[in-house]
Amino acid sequence: MLSTHAKERSTFVVTANFASTTGAVAPTSAYWSLTDSAGTVINSRSDVTITSPTSSEDIVLSSSDLKITTNENDEGVRTFTVEGAYNSSLGNGLPLKECTHFIIDPLIRVTS
Repeated sequence: MLSTHAKERSTFVVTANFASTTGAVAPTSAYWSLTDSAGTVINSRSDVTITSPTSSEDIVLSSSDLKITTNENDEGVRTFTVEGAYNSSLGNGLPLKECTHFIIDPLIRVTS
């Protein structure tokens, strides 16, 4: 779980650092997805390709990525998953998959 919370409908950056047992590695392919705690894809963010991935990638989430849905079960917890493949001295086309969770702090609705 990331310690920093996202703010609803704002901007939030998730940094993906890729490494093998021998250190930092640039994947040969990588993609990411964003889901809620029930596994529902948020804002069509499923298998989003990271073009020419490097050993560290900043993924910018904003606006509808960080919207708390009207689903009564949406607690504002999101799962960010990155997957792909890499080559190392251990072999080629080795799979990678990792996820982290973060919380979206809701906007306070002000009425007058």
